Amino acid sequence: MSSHILVFDSGIGGTTVLEHIQALIPNASFSYFMDNAYLPYGELSSQQIIARLTSLLHFIENEKLHVDILVIACNTASTSALAVIRSLTTIPIVGVVPAIKPAAAITKSKRIGLLATPATTRSKYTQQLIESYGQGVTVDLYSSVELVAIAEQLYLTGEFSQFRFDQEMQRLEVHKDTDVLVLGCTHFPILAKHIDSYYDGVIQLLDSGAAIAHRVRTLLNVGEEKRIDPAVLAEQKKPLHYYATASVLTTKLNIVSVKLID
Repeated sequence: MSSHILVFDSGIGGTTVLEHIQALIPNASFSYFMDNAYLPYGELSSQQIIARLTSLLHFIENEKLHVDILVIACNTASTSALAVIRSLTTIPIVGVVPAIKPAAAITKSKRIGLLATPATTRSKYTQQLIESYGQGVTVDLYSSVELVAIAEQLYLTGEFSQFRFDQEMQRLEVHKDTDVLVLGCTHFPILAKHIDSYYDGVIQLLDSGAAIAHRVRTLLNVGEEKRIDPAVLAEQKKPLHYYATASVLTTKLNIVSVKLID
């Protein structure tokens, strides 16, 4: 019987992590749960996020989903509530945290940026990451919820507002000496090509998707499998169960609408 992996995010950003896991563990069964009724998480308090994740655990138990591993594919939720949520369940939980350590290791200019939500940039966990791995490196923090909205729109409708995007990137005003930018929100890899183009390819972009996939495989004790090309994976992967806490107007996803217990 294949392992059941449930990937959770506030919106569709976690699908960027899901794709890495599916490519690495193609024989697993997957569910994707998005708490889009409370999107964006970047504007919520830690207590609100803990309450939402606690409701998720209740949903898993009440629906008897038999989850083998839970991936909190949301930097905001992970940096705000991971320790608390782990104490409330026996399900192994993998969180997503900003890739400060690898960014600090590869920067040549000794100046990196973290692009995340406001909740992630102000979290104690993020500050601990910077203190632990950012020694000798200047780490600038940039927060945006507008980019989350732009990414959601692009993924769900295929529409991209260049004007909105350019305005937000100009507002962020990333320092000219930055050579590595950490995408500290799982929504942001959806915009990676646009961000890369905006900086003419001179800033290296880093996210945690691949590292999370390897961590999941290790915890599940799954043997080494041949990584499947995304184009081939689209034809071979198993049906994916989607859940959402608010309606989603899109033909891209087959959403099963559910309501988290408040």
